[in-house]
Amino acid sequence: MIRSIFAFVLAVGLTATAAAQSAWTLDKSHSGVKFSVRHMVISDVEGSFKDYDVTFKSEKEDFSDAVIEATIKSASINTDNESRDGHLKSDDFFNAEKYPTITFKSNKVEKTGATTYKFYGDLTIRDVTKPVVFEAVNGGTVKTQRGTVSGWKATTTINRFDYNLKWTRAIETGGLVVGSDVTITVNAQVKK
Repeated sequence: MIRSIFAFVLAVGLTATAAAQSAWTLDKSHSGVKFSVRHMVISDVEGSFKDYDVTFKSEKEDFSDAVIEATIKSASINTDNESRDGHLKSDDFFNAEKYPTITFKSNKVEKTGATTYKFYGDLTIRDVTKPVVFEAVNGGTVKTQRGTVSGWKATTTINRFDYNLKWTRAIETGGLVVGSDVTITVNAQVKK
């Protein structure tokens, strides 16, 4: 009898916990993972990743307890230049064959304003994992006939050399053909 009561209480507790967690599904048709980097010191080159997934969970309505995980297929890089994309997939940069995924796992969220956040976590590119902070803005949350939808924009800047994206070539006037700092921007629309 005591075992039955304990099992019932445990089942109710687990069900309540599962119900309290809100899992949000990524709407890829309204989302994107982009990056930009300086080219020859004078302009920016932009690109994106076409194959990615983001999981977003939060129990609180203000998202102050959000947990985020992202996986990006490095071979899905796209800069609208086939030759450059091939070079970026090579060992000079991502080595997409040996390191097929780029990952981010959050470990802390800081609500910094009414709609602003800092998402702290670990970013792994190639065989290197380093802590990063994404500055995030919640564009709003609306209820629709298809469920509750929330929009986000998160940005961080990394030094590509920290992740063994090692290709380097200097230009005559000084500076690098491809800059060291890369700005990553994630636009995500998620639905509960």
